[in-house]
Amino acid sequence: MLRGVVFDMDGVVIDSHPMHRTAWRTFLEALGRSPSDAELDIILDGGKREEILKHFLGDLTHEQVIEHGRRKDEILRNYRGRLEPMSGVVELLDQLYHSGVRLALATSATKLRVLHTLEELGLTHYFETVVTGDDVSVGKPDPAIYRLAAARMNEHPGNLLAVEDAVSGVKAARSAGLRCMGLAHNGRADSLRRAGANPVIEDFRALSFAQLQALFTNQPLEA
Repeated sequence: MLRGVVFDMDGVVIDSHPMHRTAWRTFLEALGRSPSDAELDIILDGGKREEILKHFLGDLTHEQVIEHGRRKDEILRNYRGRLEPMSGVVELLDQLYHSGVRLALATSATKLRVLHTLEELGLTHYFETVVTGDDVSVGKPDPAIYRLAAARMNEHPGNLLAVEDAVSGVKAARSAGLRCMGLAHNGRADSLRRAGANPVIEDFRALSFAQLQALFTNQPLEA
């Protein structure tokens, strides 16, 4: 039985990937780096900010991670584009919420940015549990963040459905014992399926609670 749905945030609840790609490029170029589009794809993989920083900049002290993270977030805040929810996600959240399905967020983003984003978009009330990158020592694909989400919800992982758009996120959810639905707006449908996502959809439009419940009920837990 579907007891709860655990959403990733970036690229799942909010359409933030283009903004983040621009912010990371601007930040890295200010440090004399010129990352290619392919190199910037790492920001789509659901890793913690510290892991992304070390990927591009090598070993960093804790203080350097904090300072670089602050500068990157400042660039993001000054970005002129407006942050919007993913198409159809608010309608789905509303259906689930009013159907009594418990909702949680499991994201590698920092707590400060997560809470600010949810408040800015008027989405805070939907999520009873919010787990961020600040709550775990390692990011996805490690299952820690999904295990913690299930524990805080006091739900067995087998009763929960994760929603992810990144291969690392799918692997994290499946390793934690959750079923996982993939969101393939980024053209990664085959990769998401290979990682264990089932089903894989292109967007949330026309996806109803009844369909989600049926998909969950008929889907085997084993990958």
